[in-house]
Amino acid sequence: MATQSSAAVISATSAAGRVESFPDSKKPIGSVRFQPLRLSLSYCKSGNMSSRICAMAKPNDVETLSSSSSVDMSLSPRVQSLKPSKTMVITDLAATLVQSGVPVIRLAAGEPDFDTPKVVAEAGVNAIREGFTRYTLNAGITELREAICRKLKEENGLSYAPDQILVSNGAKQSLLQAVLAVCSPGDEVIIPAPYWVSYTEQARLADATPVVIPTKISNNFLLDPKDLESKLTEKSRLLILCSPSNPTGSVYPKSLLEEIARIIAKHPRLLVLSDEIYEHIIYAPATHTSFASLPDMYERTLTVNGFSKAFAMTGWRLGYLAGPKHIVAACSKLQGQVSSGASSIAQKAGVAALGLGKAGGETVAEMVKAYRERRDFLVKSLGEIEGVKISEPQGAFYLFIDFSAYYGSEAEGFGLINDSSSLALYFLDKFQVAMVPGDAFGDDSCIRISYATSLDVLQAAVEKIRKALEPLRATVSV
Repeated sequence: MATQSSAAVISATSAAGRVESFPDSKKPIGSVRFQPLRLSLSYCKSGNMSSRICAMAKPNDVETLSSSSSVDMSLSPRVQSLKPSKTMVITDLAATLVQSGVPVIRLAAGEPDFDTPKVVAEAGVNAIREGFTRYTLNAGITELREAICRKLKEENGLSYAPDQILVSNGAKQSLLQAVLAVCSPGDEVIIPAPYWVSYTEQARLADATPVVIPTKISNNFLLDPKDLESKLTEKSRLLILCSPSNPTGSVYPKSLLEEIARIIAKHPRLLVLSDEIYEHIIYAPATHTSFASLPDMYERTLTVNGFSKAFAMTGWRLGYLAGPKHIVAACSKLQGQVSSGASSIAQKAGVAALGLGKAGGETVAEMVKAYRERRDFLVKSLGEIEGVKISEPQGAFYLFIDFSAYYGSEAEGFGLINDSSSLALYFLDKFQVAMVPGDAFGDDSCIRISYATSLDVLQAAVEKIRKALEPLRATVSV
């Protein structure tokens, strides 16, 4: 199984001939001629961002729009209210640095470094060769929906018919359509923090109000049932749970989910959107429990899963929703007006992926073994750094690390570090390590590291992180 290994650390020579580059990785970023990056200048106007990073940005179309224009080019309030994804911002910044000849260790994107399993890729190739390249049923090909039903029955103890399954262009589309289908203006969507960056914005797209419930690193970022109960009102419509979690890697034990289910049962309007995309990336003794399998939760639960993470199929764009027939039908109606069915080629590949065996068989087990080795290395290595707090993840491929002991530091040649965004930019600007600030996930004390890359890359990243924090110790008490 091929991995990208140390290729994730991009050599400056990869950009040769296109931009001016320097072989010395310590060359100041400000010395490189950057291609303009489509980022809003609002990221830089706070005064806390590196001027060298901000020099890469250019005003977006709204910011450069001439006030004298005779054409109304304004955007809708709905779109303007959305926050841009900081995951994409950092990823784009890192990509621009790489294109400009700066070697960057990229730990921002949540994308497996493994290739799609060969038998799965071949199924997609065969679909093309055999002419299976036309529109499919909007809900997905019957063969795939039947395979999903078998998977849910055998692995999750859930019985669904094919008309209770909707295949979409990735789990993100499945999530959004579910939120749009069940939420009305004024409804509240309950979201434990830290949360995946899109949950709050998807709620806003439905004209619903996101109600964020903070969790604690000392409790492994798990939702406290008492906190949940205190936030529920007659407006509460949807609780979004993600286990294993992005960004924390936390896994909800069955006993805790049962406590949450008992609370939900008291509220007739409250549904649960269970994001289980990282289901197979889990480290024993932790185990996965599908929320819909709990007593009285089947009719209340919309289960979302997909192929991107476990099967290393991010580019194939394939996810699915399972739930009550009338809600799935409503989501299908939405999809019919938005994108129609998922790629016919990707769907054939999905059938092959589900044919690998329970939980992806040995193929996925090998990937999980590698992720666990990387997790263990990072927990040990970063845990030795003074002032750093870590909750050991039980699943997924992320570490959500508390660096807040270093806030308040003044970094020479950079400026004040007073939050997760400025610290993440400091790591990127001065030490060429790209990570995502925790405020994107609703917890400004932390930074997310994706360890979906090789061990040698992670070793290099740890050394850079140590060097980055070393000069800050003189100005902060840890």
